[in-house]
Order: sequence, then C-alpha cells, then structure tokens
Amino acid sequence: MVAKLYGRGGETRVSAAGRRVRPGRVPTAIVTGSDSGIGKATAVALARRGFDVGVTWHSDQAGAEGTAAEIREEGRRAEVFQADLSDPAAARKLLDELIGALGGELDVLVNNAGTGASTPFLEVTLEEWRGVLDLDLTAPFVLAQEAARRMVARGAGGRIINVTSVHEHVPLAGSSAYCAAKGGLGLLTKVMALELAEHGITVNAVAPGEIATPMTGAHEQNPARLERPSIPLGRPGDAHEIAAAIAFLASAEASYVTGESFVIDGGLLLMAAVRNQ
Repeated sequence: MVAKLYGRGGETRVSAAGRRVRPGRVPTAIVTGSDSGIGKATAVALARRGFDVGVTWHSDQAGAEGTAAEIREEGRRAEVFQADLSDPAAARKLLDELIGALGGELDVLVNNAGTGASTPFLEVTLEEWRGVLDLDLTAPFVLAQEAARRMVARGAGGRIINVTSVHEHVPLAGSSAYCAAKGGLGLLTKVMALELAEHGITVNAVAPGEIATPMTGAHEQNPARLERPSIPLGRPGDAHEIAAAIAFLASAEASYVTGESFVIDGGLLLMAAVRNQ
C-alpha cells in the first residue's frame, strides 16, 4: 500500500508506514527503553504498522526479549541492544549499531527511555540532578542529533518523537530535576522541528499524564479499574493509548505536524480551571 506525503519538495510517494522508502525496503524505527511500559507498547504498535524495530534496554533483558518476541509475532524484524544511555558515547554507539543491524537506514526515532526522582528541591544533590538530566534530556539530544544527521544525509526525511510528560508543561513538587529535564526536552523538540523542517524531518513530543506503567507502579493493574478523582476521566491512562499517538506521529497521516507537544492526560491539566472556581 502506498500513501502520499507532502513536503517542501511537493508530493512524494511513501510507504503506508509513513516514510519515503525505496521499493521493497521495510521502514525502520528505534524505540529507546522499549523493554516495558510505553516503550514496549510503542515498539509493538510500530511493528503492526509495518516497521522493523530496534529495541533498547538498560537492566531488563527479559522484558526487552519479550518485546522483541511480540514484534516478531507481527511478522516484523526486531533487533535488541543494551546500553546505559546516560553515557553519551554509549548512546552514540547504540544508535550506530542498531541502525546497522536494521539495514543501515533509520526512518523513526522514539526517545522514550527516562527516569525520575522524588526529592525536595532543597535536598537534591548535584549527582541526582545530573543523573536525571543525563538520561531524560542529554540522551535524547545525543540520539536525536545523531539520527537527524543520518536522516539529512540520506535525504529522505524522517520522524523524531520525544516522550516527555505533562510536567513538560506544569511543575510537580519534589521533582525539580525531572521537570527541568522534561521542560527542556519539550523546548528542544520545538527548536529541532524548526531547524529540521527544511530536511523533511518532523519532530514532536508526546506528554503523558499518569500512565499505568512500571514507572508509576501500576503496570500489573487494569487502568479502567483504578479510581483517580483528580483526573476528569477518572482513571490513569494505558500505555497502548500513548503508543497509538506515537504511531500516528510516525505515520504519513502526520506529515504536516511538527513542533507540537501532544498532552495525553485524561484531562488532568484542566483541573486548574476547576480548582479556580
């Protein structure tokens, strides 16, 4: 199946997966932190849309292999690599090796890997601060820059999608490093979108609210059965709901979307208006 994509150079024929590809070549994606949660759901969603997928993990090899197995069940190829992405050299090496394993070209990068900390501002150590920013901000910068350089050299455009948080937009007490990193990544997304548009590369962010994942401690529960009175929809989100948005941004249908931050939070940010009544 072939769709049409409109870029600066006019109409281009692309795969249904959303990128300009040579006939017979399968589009490729790399999803960091895809051993569980949003990353895993995204990797599988992209496989269902026809992508071969690079899976990365830091400490959960079994989870990463489980993700790869689901990708292969969809009839797509999965390559699994381990790395500490807080180390810029390791991040660059990972990207280089994964792109090579996937055939030498990259269509979509999803920066999903991240961490958090819950420490009052007055008690945050420099070590903790740097640890959060290294993984949540510097690693996406390094990976996106390397991916974009390859996309520009290839001349066929691409997609970069950064997973941020609602705390890209609003503060959270006790999470100064996390909020600084996600806010920074949100604005970096916009700068990248501005500079890379001429190369046919779109860059967007997805900003989840509370999602039932290992990071929030609710991954083994059905989100629909968890009550959250502070959220208008009354429940946390499901990782697959975030993955669906990311898969859309990776598709041909999103070819005119760039520099945006898609908040997916069940209406959480609307509660400021309610509390002000």
